Amino acid sequence: MPMPTRKVELGFDENGPGAWFTLDDATAGVLDNTGYTLAGAVYYDVTQYVKSVSINRGKSRELDRFNSGSLTVQFNNQNRFFDPTNTLSPFFGQIVPRREVRVTAGTAVQFYGLVDDWDLDYNISGLSDATLAAFDGMSALAGQTLTAGTATVQLSGARIDTVLSDAGVNWPATERNIDAGGQTLQADVISAGTNVMQYVNVVEQSEPGIFFIDKTGKATYRDRNRLYPSSSAVLLSDDGTGIQYGDIKVNYGSELLYNQAEVSRLNGGLAVADDLTSQRTYGVRTYVADGLLMNTDEALGQLAIYLVNQYANPEYRFESVTIPLNKLSTSQQNDVLGLEIGSICQIKFQPNKVGAVINKYAQVIGVQNQMTISDHKVTLAFQTIDTAYFVLDDPAFGLLDYNSLGF
Repeated sequence: MPMPTRKVELGFDENGPGAWFTLDDATAGVLDNTGYTLAGAVYYDVTQYVKSVSINRGKSRELDRFNSGSLTVQFNNQNRFFDPTNTLSPFFGQIVPRREVRVTAGTAVQFYGLVDDWDLDYNISGLSDATLAAFDGMSALAGQTLTAGTATVQLSGARIDTVLSDAGVNWPATERNIDAGGQTLQADVISAGTNVMQYVNVVEQSEPGIFFIDKTGKATYRDRNRLYPSSSAVLLSDDGTGIQYGDIKVNYGSELLYNQAEVSRLNGGLAVADDLTSQRTYGVRTYVADGLLMNTDEALGQLAIYLVNQYANPEYRFESVTIPLNKLSTSQQNDVLGLEIGSICQIKFQPNKVGAVINKYAQVIGVQNQMTISDHKVTLAFQTIDTAYFVLDDPAFGLLDYNSLGF
C-alpha cells in the first residue's frame, strides 16, 4: 500500500517566504483579500527537506502524569537552508526558536507546537543535517505560574477553564476542549507563584480525569463521566478481522496493584479504603494521594473506594501495539492516524495462534509516530478498560453488574 501523505510545515512571519500582503501590489496589495496575510504566521511546507520525523505524546502507564508532547524533525541541510547564519537561505531570519511547527499525516494533524531548539550537524563530506526539537503547549504551562486568589466552588472542568484564563496563563478560549467535570471542587486559596501544571494535575487527580494537549494544540480535559460507546472503537487484530498490527506488548503484574487507598483533601479529612481479599493474597499495597480538592469528605471517601475497586488485582493489559502503516489501506491508515489520547480501541490477540483469543477494550494514553522517507509506524500505548462506565444498550459497555454506573 502507498504511504500516507506526510507534511511538515513551519510558521514563518512576514519576513519569510509565503503569501504576504504587499503594499501597492495589484494582486497581493488588495485590502480585505483572504489569500495574502497582513500579519501573524503563515505555514510554509518544508517537507521536501525532511529525512525523518519522531512524535511522542501522552504517557505509558495509567496512573502516570501526561508529559509534554515532543517532536523531532531531521532535515537535509547540505544547502545550509536551515542554518540561521546563512544569509543566502530562503528561510533566513526564520530558523529561530519559538516558531510554530505542524505535522500532518493522511487527513489529520499529528502534532502542533513551538520550536524549542535547532541543532546543526556538519560533516566535512558535505552530508549535513539540521534537527528541529519542538514541544506542545504543556511545556509552556509547566513553566507558568498562577496569580494569587481564592477559587469558587465549581466543577473540575470549570476550574481548569479558570486556570487557563488566569492572567499568568491567558490560554486562548478558542483553543480549549474542556469537559464539564463530575467532581465539585472547594474554594481553595491559590498562592501567587503556584505552578500551573502542578495545580492542574491536582484537579485532574481529584476528578479523576485526564488533561492533555491534543494533536492540534488544544488544551483538552476529559472527565470521568465521558462515555465511550463500543461502536466508536477501532478494531485492532491479528486475524484479519480488523487493522493489522506488527508488534504487541502485554503486561501482567503488580505495577498498578493497589488494595489500599489513603487519600486526603485540602481543608478536610482522610479517607481509607481496603480490599481485604486482595491484601491477603498479595500483601498490602497502598496508593497515597494528598492535597486533593474535592468539596466534601464524602466525595473523598467515594474516590478511595473507586481506587481500590479499580486497582485491587493484577491487570493483564495490552501495554502497546505498533502498526506499520504501509500494510494498511488508505481508509485504515486514516483510522489509525485519527486516533487521539482518550480514543477507544478493541484489541484481539491470539498469542502464537494457541488457545483462546484475548479480546479487550482499551483506551489510548500515548501515541508515537516514527516516519522516514519510506516508512511510517504508529505505536499506541493503552490502559485496559475492564470496568468502563455503563452505556445504555451498548453490547460491550451496557452490561449490568459489570460496567460501572459511576461514582
